[in-house]
Amino acid sequence: MREPLLNRVLFCPSPVPLDLSRIRVVSLDLDDTLWPVWPTIARAETALQDWLRLHAPATHALCAQPEARLALRAQAARSLPGSVHDMSALRQEAIRLALLQAGDDAHLASAAFEVFLAERQRVDLFEDALPALEFLSRRYPLVALSNGNADVSRIGLQHFFAASVSARDAGCAKPDARIFQRAADRVGVPASQVLHIGDDAHHDGVGALAAGMQMAWLNRSAKPWDHAPWEPHLTVAGLDALCIHLADA
Repeated sequence: MREPLLNRVLFCPSPVPLDLSRIRVVSLDLDDTLWPVWPTIARAETALQDWLRLHAPATHALCAQPEARLALRAQAARSLPGSVHDMSALRQEAIRLALLQAGDDAHLASAAFEVFLAERQRVDLFEDALPALEFLSRRYPLVALSNGNADVSRIGLQHFFAASVSARDAGCAKPDARIFQRAADRVGVPASQVLHIGDDAHHDGVGALAAGMQMAWLNRSAKPWDHAPWEPHLTVAGLDALCIHLADA
């Protein structure tokens, strides 16, 4: 039986409580905030491997080895030292290097990456995600803010968002304060008027707070906050709890 909503709500007090009157815009992390990311990545990697089996069998065999995949990712990072924030560039470079190492046609890298990326957009939303997007988008302009290469347009969620900012767009990744400032700039408000919602205490929490935003930490698994002196303005166990809190705004 589904647990009643209010029984699942968790609010944790903060030394600096959330100021609802300041919120003009909400920015939202995507991976592990709106959907679990690792099942999505696993499906995308399986789709890539299935494609490689047909089009580049030697590369398929190479990439079936976990240690080889790790080595290729490390090599890709060394090959593109200025793109550490760009998950798409690093993934495509790792595929290109794998094709070269296996003796297959390196020109297949672009097509292979698109197979991965297309499956990457097929996500399974958390149960509370869609109701939260509907609630939040009626009250605030929303900005998608992600280090990854999920695309809200390809996923089919674009109608909820006024703007979308990725690490690739910004040229830097969370927790760099510049990507948070880019999100505020995209909708024409100061960072102090943005509430950022995310699951990662370091990348989302410390980054947003350093940029001058208010921050709501989505802590689905009751992890400790280990980033003093930074503190989130609100900690919630689910997006449903967050919406209940914001309903008084």
